[in-house]
Amino acid sequence: MTQHNPSLLPARPGIIFMGTPDFALPSLEALIAHDHHVQAVVTQPDRPRGRSGKPISSPVKQLAKRFGIEVLQPERASDESFCQLIDAISPDLLVVIAFGQVLTAKLLDIPSWGGLNVHASLLPKYRGAAPIQRAVMDDERETGLTAMRMDPGLDTGPILRQEKTPIGAHETAGELHDRLAEMAATFLLKTLQRLSEDGIHETPQDDTHATYAAKIDRNTGLILWDRPADHISALIRGLDPWPGAYTTVNGKTLKLFSSQVVTTGDAGTVPGRIKGHCREGLLVETGDGVILLEALQLAGKKRLRALDFLRGFPLQPGTLLGQKT
Repeated sequence: MTQHNPSLLPARPGIIFMGTPDFALPSLEALIAHDHHVQAVVTQPDRPRGRSGKPISSPVKQLAKRFGIEVLQPERASDESFCQLIDAISPDLLVVIAFGQVLTAKLLDIPSWGGLNVHASLLPKYRGAAPIQRAVMDDERETGLTAMRMDPGLDTGPILRQEKTPIGAHETAGELHDRLAEMAATFLLKTLQRLSEDGIHETPQDDTHATYAAKIDRNTGLILWDRPADHISALIRGLDPWPGAYTTVNGKTLKLFSSQVVTTGDAGTVPGRIKGHCREGLLVETGDGVILLEALQLAGKKRLRALDFLRGFPLQPGTLLGQKT
């Protein structure tokens, strides 16, 4: 983005906010609460959800409507007609947080200051759709937020600011998601303030250190019990609450949540064998060590704490999980 005015960002720039899921809500709320000039909100079109199949508005759309902010919902934000619409609004800046589409140079070049993206990783690590889940699944000890001036690539633009945070040993992707979403609101406000006071100080990303956070789907979570305890526990935490890591028991699909490593280096463990249970949950052996499961869910049923689950669906010590029937 070399064509933008290098002067300071206005203290109250005209902003078009682009976001869709819950993760973007605290940031939009912060912009509104601090009297930033949000000219319009762009979010994904309403999509059918749930058993009814009725179209549901995104969380960002619902919030914008409550505050009387114009909402735009293009199928493709790169379409000529949508770019013309944004050009007519004449924003200073696009603020993009978990929007869900890759933006083209044609759109990014419309605002005088281009696009500012807040991404939930320490770029260039975990570019892509699922940085929070993948960081937990990889058992990372640290992650954070990156403010990036956008270019047409996938999370490849130059870095403006970063903020680090540790990942708790037992923290799930859902817990980390909520924590980073709240952090992002203050992080965004500070970034806008610094851009208005100090201007742009960009650091190009080092592509040699880039990693890609591939999109999560329902097949990502199949547990291979011969893997080590720390690997399996990280997978379970990384897919909690959605879509859930899963195994089978007595021909039924069983989702597992809220896991932690109990021991490693145990001799004589049998991968997938239930060792027993305790007040905290269900103990299962792996290829190296034992994990504790605090919550379980049968297909089509509610997620339950382990002891409540076991009252209605007893799993005896010695039962093997993940066996083909």
